Amino acid sequence: MSLTMAQLAVLLTLMSSVAALVFARQPRFMISLSFFLLGLSGLVAVAAGGMALLGNQVEQTILPIGLPWLHVCLHIDALAAFFLFIVGFVTFVASCYGPSYISRHADDGVHAVGTLTFFTGLFVGGMYLVLLAADAFSFMIAWELMSVASYFLVAYQHDRAENRSAAFIYLLMAVVGGAFILLSYGVLAGFSDGFSFASMAKANLTPAWATIAFSLAFVGFGLKAGIVPLHVWLPQAHPVAPSHISALMSGVMLKVAVYGFIRFVFDLLGGIHWQWGVLVLLVGAISALMGVLYALMQHDLKRLLAYHSVENIGIIYIGLGLSMIFTATNHKEVAAIALVAALYHCLNHALFKSLLFLGAGAVLEQSGQHNMEHMGGLIKKMPVTAACFLVGCVSICALPPFNGFVSEWLIYQAALQGTVLKSGILGTALPITSAMLALTGALAIACFVKVYGVVFLGLPRTEKIHEAHEVPRGMQFSQIILSISCLVFGIFPTWTANVLNVIPQKLLGTGFAGANGDSWLWLTPISKETASYGALPVLIGLLISWVVVYFFLHPPTRDNSIRIAPAWDCGFGPLNARMQYTATSFAMPIRRIFSFAWHVSEKVEPAHMGKGPHYFLHVSDWVWMYAYAPIGKIIHKVAERTARIQGGDLRIYLCYSFFTLLFLLWVIV
Repeated sequence: MSLTMAQLAVLLTLMSSVAALVFARQPRFMISLSFFLLGLSGLVAVAAGGMALLGNQVEQTILPIGLPWLHVCLHIDALAAFFLFIVGFVTFVASCYGPSYISRHADDGVHAVGTLTFFTGLFVGGMYLVLLAADAFSFMIAWELMSVASYFLVAYQHDRAENRSAAFIYLLMAVVGGAFILLSYGVLAGFSDGFSFASMAKANLTPAWATIAFSLAFVGFGLKAGIVPLHVWLPQAHPVAPSHISALMSGVMLKVAVYGFIRFVFDLLGGIHWQWGVLVLLVGAISALMGVLYALMQHDLKRLLAYHSVENIGIIYIGLGLSMIFTATNHKEVAAIALVAALYHCLNHALFKSLLFLGAGAVLEQSGQHNMEHMGGLIKKMPVTAACFLVGCVSICALPPFNGFVSEWLIYQAALQGTVLKSGILGTALPITSAMLALTGALAIACFVKVYGVVFLGLPRTEKIHEAHEVPRGMQFSQIILSISCLVFGIFPTWTANVLNVIPQKLLGTGFAGANGDSWLWLTPISKETASYGALPVLIGLLISWVVVYFFLHPPTRDNSIRIAPAWDCGFGPLNARMQYTATSFAMPIRRIFSFAWHVSEKVEPAHMGKGPHYFLHVSDWVWMYAYAPIGKIIHKVAERTARIQGGDLRIYLCYSFFTLLFLLWVIV
């Protein structure tokens, strides 16, 4: 039943794409119908994933399509069901947001909304199929469908040079990543008797070939997930896509890559080596720290959020690395805690990152630009968006009682069990990564204080902001649903962890006992004596504190009417927007402390021709400058020299053909 419903969800996404073609001349009706079918597919996927996950069902079917000797094999188990639930939920929310958001393009005659809705359906359908695929053939077809469809979504506003550049880099990286994944499956297939995952899971690889397969999969899935140093496409592609597509790409497409990595390592590859876990752990920690550091330096709101996706993917990989290390050293109960923590953070990141991207889309639509330096004061113009965005900020900063805190707290609990490991290398790696995670959390708080303060508080910096107003109800509804979800999954962590516990039970053979603790009120991953967390008591305590403070400031027994007066201006006259902290000035102290982490270019242009002095700041990514840019230059030079063979003379081309023919005849003889 669950698998049938999942296939129905795929069919609905395809119908959504077909509707975009059939009703292309009626754009408004087409938008409504396509997004209705897409949202319906999301609800069906949520139901299918929820049923399979709660019921711990495993279903499989073979469709009579594909190659003559290799039909498409689909299946659903707890792991696939969990990610299907995430993708379906965010798809439903994005489909509620999309119609109002893209209707402004329906009549401009510049951007074809039919193209956008057509590839959106294929993109979501590709993600569903990746999660349902049970053989390498189906998986790669679905993977490429997802990648190619998302390329067209990134290139949607192709009249802008930055969109074309970002789309090209994204497609290039996607092709390279797909090749690595294909090779990793090829290694497994070489040691098994088929391309189905069931056959691959029985492959008996030597340690050397297992390491090769793991390395290929780590690079291939890591490219799509956006781990450092394979992340360079992510901060370019996500900001230029339409905001509901950014929410889908950052919120769930990256999780599909994480799913592929978990499926490959924990389910198909067999025995896990602790060295692999150390690699994943260190790369995750570096990704988390570098992601938040680069996010701090961004002025483009969506680019900042994209770098935070790098950070959160790093946090997920920290959990996966811990789980791999504890699995390899036969501490499976701790490994189960780390795996549940990573999965929990996948869910949390999908919720709060989608919320933040949708909120950013609303802000960008009203402000007319991406640069935070020209915003400010939007809390009075867009109160619902401001409140929801604040929930997203608190959640991504891992502050209780919202959901981000729970998963990061579980990761800390797993890392603190490093004392059970009898290895100097592991005993050193775990505290270092824990410290990096703690530093990442502190920097994330600083970053979102900057974002919220500069965008929503203070005075409007432009006339456009003065004219801003709240977005349509569909866009508000999507943000409200995600905000409530962040709170619900934050105050019911025991129930959520208990549901997720079936996944390590299948992959590792054991779960963690704390998920079924003595009370649903307290989450106790190790034991009650070691550590416990009660989200609901924390929420009640916060509410009581708020009420106490409120009545302390507003006692009912005496007249304490608040006098509203102009803000203190230090004698300089009326306050204006230029007196406020900017994003650049707020981040300056952190930029000085971590100056080694960026390539910073700054200069001050003196006053000239009646204009005041101007400050320029540009922060570059070291990875791009010293890894990708040199490779690009080499390829460009090689291409230039190779192009010399194109002389434009027909006689030369005939000579090429003649000598090529001679060479082939020589080879055959």
